[in-house]
Amino acid sequence: MNIATFDDLLSAARAQPLPQRLLLVFAGIELPDDATPAERAGFERGEGGALVPQMCVDKTPEELTSFDQLKQEASQMGPAWGMVFAAALSGKAGRAPSSEDAEKPLQDMVEAIRMGQLQAFIPFNPQGEAVQLG
Repeated sequence: MNIATFDDLLSAARAQPLPQRLLLVFAGIELPDDATPAERAGFERGEGGALVPQMCVDKTPEELTSFDQLKQEASQMGPAWGMVFAAALSGKAGRAPSSEDAEKPLQDMVEAIRMGQLQAFIPFNPQGEAVQLG
């Protein structure tokens, strides 16, 4: 399945043979203090910047009806964000992983984003569209 939107991800997660838990990290996009004039100009055009994890959450696909619901919950939980990174954790024996099971993978995900290691995650913009980075 081609995942072009967050709602596509929800559908794909629900269709998996093993129950899933989604790992979600919301990141702000900031301009580093030592940015060059060219980087500053690009940032003003909506290009570049540094990703800064701001908050994270884990949810089963059944806990989310749509990206709009996630976006509304996120706006109530924390600061404005520029991108949300998603990954999935598979369950076992017909049971979805618990939030406790997701703690370490979610923290590892936050650290990977801090380090710029983004290849294992699907990034979505605030409209719920998957984006290509780099």
